[in-house]
Amino acid sequence: MRSTRQGSVVTAGVVPPGGDNVTMQQLMETMRALQDTVTASRVEIAASHADNEELCRTNEELRRDLQQSGERTVNERAPPIPLRARPMPFSQAIMDTTFPTTSLGPKVTFTGVEDPEAHLTAFHT
Repeated sequence: MRSTRQGSVVTAGVVPPGGDNVTMQQLMETMRALQDTVTASRVEIAASHADNEELCRTNEELRRDLQQSGERTVNERAPPIPLRARPMPFSQAIMDTTFPTTSLGPKVTFTGVEDPEAHLTAFHT
């Protein structure tokens, strides 16, 4: 800042390295914007810490419950699930169908040397 002969103060321009003249008002506006950004970041960080603490508590509860259920399963073995009670991909009629023992599937092998179209034709016939 520089004073004039009348005693009033005039704001001198600040020249950053390699930059243009910047007034004090522009610097103050930039600082205010940065302070607002820092304040918003602190609020987000505080919220993130609160979320993290809640997740840690939930994780510990789940870990404790899992250990307790594991101790119960070691001490008390559950009865095995009957074979028919398990979900099946096919209906019971299909599962009960018997296959003839004389049926042999196709015995065509493909080594990669012969023609692929000829192989597919032989396989599908």
